[in-house]
Amino acid sequence: MPTSLETKTPALDALASLRAVVLSDVALQEALCDIEDFSIFAARTAEAARARGVRLEAEAVKALLYAPPRPPSIDGLAPSPGWLPAEVVQVEGGAAVAWLRFGRRRLTESFYDHDLARQRFLPFNRLFGVRTPLSDLEAWATALPALEPAGLIFHMSRCGSTLAARMLAASPANVVLSEAAPLDAVVRRADLDDDAKVAQLRAMVAALGQARNGESRLFLKLDCWHSLDLPLFRRAFPDTPWVFLYRDPVEVLVSHTRRRGIQMTPSLVPPATFGIDLPDGVPNDDYCARVLAAVCAGAARHHPAGGGRLVNYRQLPEALFTEILPHFGIAVSETEAQAMRAAALRDAKAPEQAFAPDGQDKQQAATPALRAICERRLGEVYRRLEAMRTSRS
Repeated sequence: MPTSLETKTPALDALASLRAVVLSDVALQEALCDIEDFSIFAARTAEAARARGVRLEAEAVKALLYAPPRPPSIDGLAPSPGWLPAEVVQVEGGAAVAWLRFGRRRLTESFYDHDLARQRFLPFNRLFGVRTPLSDLEAWATALPALEPAGLIFHMSRCGSTLAARMLAASPANVVLSEAAPLDAVVRRADLDDDAKVAQLRAMVAALGQARNGESRLFLKLDCWHSLDLPLFRRAFPDTPWVFLYRDPVEVLVSHTRRRGIQMTPSLVPPATFGIDLPDGVPNDDYCARVLAAVCAGAARHHPAGGGRLVNYRQLPEALFTEILPHFGIAVSETEAQAMRAAALRDAKAPEQAFAPDGQDKQQAATPALRAICERRLGEVYRRLEAMRTSRS
């Protein structure tokens, strides 16, 4: 009697043959990539396989969909436009980019990770996901329908940057990349000199920022710690204006005491990222305040070099129209403005809910001890940001 491995081998061999066919046939990718139902996908994939001389039954396809993921490897096939980087992974032979097929689906979620979650589940990406050498990204990206960034959004965290991103994403003319992990993977690479990192950063933005539906603008909302890497982004995109959003430190720190962001977890974002240490090994409120101070100090330090504008949370949402878009050199249509204003009425991180102001609640929740930490760690840099913002003529 054949073993389970032996019974699966013909299906795996047929799948390998089908992968080669699918990844060279954009029309077939479009026909299969948005199917959500596993049974329907299995039937149509098997039909497509047989039509192309590959013997693969629907039940075998369905079994492969439920099989454990295969160990990551580097494929010898380059994805076509419509594929977006999902992550940078380490495989035998070095770093690789893992790609998922998005087709024409717009990025509409609050964070890029949320957009990825749906795509990862789709049966097409479970079977046909691609990995290519990271070192090939620059050459491959030149063939993409890429957009040059129209604006960079840096932020303190918990300060309205997600609101600004969602408002921008409300226009179908815009592609908005919100805290995309593949970008951060490039920024954090310690094995590249600045020139190589700039080239790879541009290539990753080109891969992520494809105009897949006739869009004309690209905006990058970056991770909060990227304010410390402002010179790198300015080298990569010297003509792109940027903004830094920030908020009363008391309100931001209260938010992090209620639900810590990943930047407050040393195992996820090392303290060295912020140029600080963790002397007691425990990320307490003081550590969180030091992280926020480092983020704000990065923006304050680099702001005099030009290209940037500072925006306080209390200026939102109107500041998108009075400060941010004018600084980016963009005039939106009345239809776009209406869509953006409608987006501002919803909670940025939970858009199924209406927006409810929370500043007063957070001020009331701040203990004297928390206020003392904010003043000691963040008072000076916050006042410096405010002075630079209000001094602009």
